Amino acid sequence: MSASSSPAPAVAPKSTGRPIKRVAILFAGGPAPAANAVISTCAASFLNHGIEVVGVMNGYSHLVEFAPDHPMQEGRDYVLLTAKRLRRTRNTRGIMIGTARTNPGKDVSHPSHLKDAKRTTLLRTVHEALTSLGVDALVSIGGDDTLKTANKFKLFQDALPADQKRISVVHVPKTIDNDYRGIDFTFGYFTAVETLAEEIRNLLADGEATRGYFIAECMGRSAGWLAYGAAIASEASLVMSVEDMVGDLMTEETVTDPKTGVSTKRKIMNIDAFVDKIVSLMVAREKLGKEHGVVVLAEGLASFLPSNHLEGAKFDEHGHLSLAATNMARLVNRLVEKAYEQRTGKKRRITPVQLGYESRCALPHAFDVMLGSQLGVGAVRALVEKQYDGVMISTAGQLELSFVPFETLIDPETLVTVVRFIAEGSDFQKLARLLEASQNY
Repeated sequence: MSASSSPAPAVAPKSTGRPIKRVAILFAGGPAPAANAVISTCAASFLNHGIEVVGVMNGYSHLVEFAPDHPMQEGRDYVLLTAKRLRRTRNTRGIMIGTARTNPGKDVSHPSHLKDAKRTTLLRTVHEALTSLGVDALVSIGGDDTLKTANKFKLFQDALPADQKRISVVHVPKTIDNDYRGIDFTFGYFTAVETLAEEIRNLLADGEATRGYFIAECMGRSAGWLAYGAAIASEASLVMSVEDMVGDLMTEETVTDPKTGVSTKRKIMNIDAFVDKIVSLMVAREKLGKEHGVVVLAEGLASFLPSNHLEGAKFDEHGHLSLAATNMARLVNRLVEKAYEQRTGKKRRITPVQLGYESRCALPHAFDVMLGSQLGVGAVRALVEKQYDGVMISTAGQLELSFVPFETLIDPETLVTVVRFIAEGSDFQKLARLLEASQNY
C-alpha cells in the first residue's frame, strides 16, 4: 500500500467576500485529546473579533432533528460559548460540546445525488437548523467521515438557488489514527500514542514477571500510525498493521451474496501465515532467553479476516465494521496459543487485550495543545481574514498554517476521503522493523 501524501492544492482557495458575524462550532466522531484546545482557542479568537460563537451539542444529532415544531433549543441543542464558559478549558479532558456519529450525508455517495431532494433531506435540515441559529459559518471538527459530511454540506449549498443563504464551512482534521491526507500530524495523536505506550509498557512488565505474552489490539481503522507509534514508544516485540498485509500474508476468498447469488473475490489475510509469524517471533525470543513479549496489532486488520470470522459483525452509521465488537485480539490469541503448542509441544500464557478507548480523552500533552490551538486559530483566520469556504485547516513544519480545499482531499466521484497509509519501505516503517530486530540487547 502506498502513502497518500499532502500535495499542494491544485487550485488555491478563493475568498467568498462573506462577512462573519455569528459562527457555529461542531465536533463529530470519536473523541481525541486536545479537542477542547481546538474548541476553546477557536471560540476565544472569534470572540476577540467581536463574533458570537454557538457551540452545537453532540455533533449533527440535534441538527437533524430540527423542524418548525421542534426548534433548536439553547442548553439542549446548543450553548453560547462565552468568555466565562471558555475560562481555563484549553488543557482539559473530554469535549465541552460533546460528540456523536450522526451522518446527515449518509444517503449521498455521488454528485448526482445532490440533485435528489430525498437523498439530501438531512443536509437540508442541517442547513435550516443552522440558518435558524443565525450563523454565517460552520467550523466542523472531526475525522474523515466528518470531512466528507462537511464537503457534502458545502456542495449541497452550492446547488441552492442564488437567493438562499450560504453558510461557509471549514474543517479541522481530528483523529488519533493520524491517517489524514493533507496534514502531517493530527491533534491528539501524540497524547494517544503515549497513553497506549504506557499501557503496553505495563503489559511488558507483567509478561516478563509471568513469562507470558499479550496480544494487544490497538485502535487504527484504516492505517497503522497509532499502533506503530505506540509499539515504537513502548518497546513492543512486534507491530502489525494493514500496511504489512503484503506477499505471503495475503490471499483471497470467493464470497457469494445469498440474496443475489453473485460471487466476488475478496482479498483476505492468510491467517495461517499471520499466526505463524507471531509464533516464530516467540520461538526466536525464547532462544535469546526471553519468554515474554507484547505483539501490537492495529484493529484495522480485522477487515482482512476471512468471512467465516465476520459472521454477525456489526456496522456503524457510516458503514464501517464495528472493530471493537469483532475483538480480533481474542481470535488471534486463540489461534496463536494452538499453533505455538503444536510447534513447541509447550503451553504459553497469552492474553488478549483491546487498547484505545482509554487514550481518546487522556489529558493532552503540550504539543497536542499547541497543535490544537493553532488549528483552532487557523479556522478563524480562514473564515474571518481569508473569507474562505470549503477548506481544511492544516499545519506543517513549525505549526505553519495552510488551507487545503476540500476537492483536493476527496474523490470527486465517490465523495470519500483518501486514506494516508504508512508508506511501504518508508523510514517510519523501517524504524519499527529495526527496533524489533534489535531486541537482543
